[in-house]
Amino acid sequence: MAIAPNTTFVSGAILTAAQQNAFGFGVVALATNASASQAAIINVTDLTGMSVTFTAIANRNYKVLYHIYGIPTVTNACYSVNLQQGATIKQIAITNGGVATVGATTSGVYVGTFSAGSVTLKLTGQLTSSSTGSITFTAVSVLPWIFVVEDIGPA
Repeated sequence: MAIAPNTTFVSGAILTAAQQNAFGFGVVALATNASASQAAIINVTDLTGMSVTFTAIANRNYKVLYHIYGIPTVTNACYSVNLQQGATIKQIAITNGGVATVGATTSGVYVGTFSAGSVTLKLTGQLTSSSTGSITFTAVSVLPWIFVVEDIGPA
């Protein structure tokens, strides 16, 4: 992925539209949830409130960040949080849930481009280990779910 860095600015120079467009445009979508709980997840399940829609611009890089908390019912059960665009999985973040009933956080970062127009992204969760049990995804004020998309500049 080629990057088009901006130029150095000097006193008295004229700031051009091309230079302005070389800056990242910042946050284009945000979802947070501090009061959700989804228990007994085994198969791929949409995470409550973790879907965003934005208008993508062609030939721009986007950074997607997310942070989710999961609690396994079985020690060392692995689970994943998947970044999806429709049925297409863009990224998978796998976490060992650690001690049963204690849990662990999963964070993911994805950088890529999207076709111009409306883009909807969502987070899904699932149990990925072969163990028995399930995963509960829980959001509370001190462990909120966060899902943010940023335009970081030209591709």
